[in-house]
Amino acid sequence: MLVVKVGGAEGNGLDNVLIDLAPRRDYVLVHGGSNEVDRLAEALGRPIRWITSPSGVLSRYTDRETMEVFTMALAGKLNTEIVTRLQSLGAPAVGLSGVDGALLMGRRKEAVRSVDNGRVLLVKDDYSGTVERVNSGLIQLLFDAGYVPVISPPGVTARGELINADADRIAAQVAVAMGADTLVLLTNVPGLLREPSNPLTLIPEVPRAQLRTFMDFAYGRMKKKLIAAGEALEGGVHRVVIASSRQPDPVERALEGMGTVIA
Repeated sequence: MLVVKVGGAEGNGLDNVLIDLAPRRDYVLVHGGSNEVDRLAEALGRPIRWITSPSGVLSRYTDRETMEVFTMALAGKLNTEIVTRLQSLGAPAVGLSGVDGALLMGRRKEAVRSVDNGRVLLVKDDYSGTVERVNSGLIQLLFDAGYVPVISPPGVTARGELINADADRIAAQVAVAMGADTLVLLTNVPGLLREPSNPLTLIPEVPRAQLRTFMDFAYGRMKKKLIAAGEALEGGVHRVVIASSRQPDPVERALEGMGTVIA
C-alpha cells in the first residue's frame, strides 16, 4: 500500500496528482489545504496568524474562529472537490475528515511556544494538536471494498475537541497504521534543497541515520516534512519521498526516486 500526501500551499499541482492517482487502487490520499484556508479566512475577514516555534517550525495559530475556517475549508470545500475530481476520473473516492469514525484521534497541546521579537511566549488558546491513533480498520474496510479513501484534518480528541494537526504528520501516522511501504509527500518544490530559492540544489538522498543533520537545510514547512518522514520510518515505513507536485505524473516520478528519498 502507498500513502500519498499532497500539500495545499500556493503553487501545488493538485490536478497533476489526481490524474496520476486515478487509475491506481493501491493508495490512500491525505491532503492539506493551507492556501484554501488562507483564502477563506481572508474572505470572512479573519486574517491568519502564524506561530514560529523556538526551533523554527512555522504553524498556523488556531483559535476557535480559525478552527471553524479550517474545518470549512478542508473537511468541507477542498475534500469534496478532490473527491468529485477523482470520481470524474473514474476513481471510487470516499472523503473522510479525521472526525469521521474517530479516524484521527489525538490530543490537544496544552500550550504552544511561540517566538515573538526574540521572546518565547506560551500560547494557551491554540487548538493545534498531535494525532496519536489512526482508525486503520475504517480505512481497511473502505480499501477492501474497492474505495479510495481521501483524508483531511482536523483530528479529534477523546473529549470531542477538534484539533488542527499537521497533514504531513497525519500522512505519516496513516502510513504507519496501514503498514505502507512508501510515503510520498508532494509539495510545490522539487524536494529538500540546500538553497531554498534554487531548485538545482536538490538533495536527492538523505540517509535515515542523518535525518536530524539535514534539518539544517529545511526552512519553513519543510521542517515538518522531515519530522513526518522520521516518524514514518520509525514506525516501519520503508521509504519516504519528498517531491514536486508541479510536473506531470508526480506520483510515478516520486516512486522512481525523482525528489528527495529518505530510506
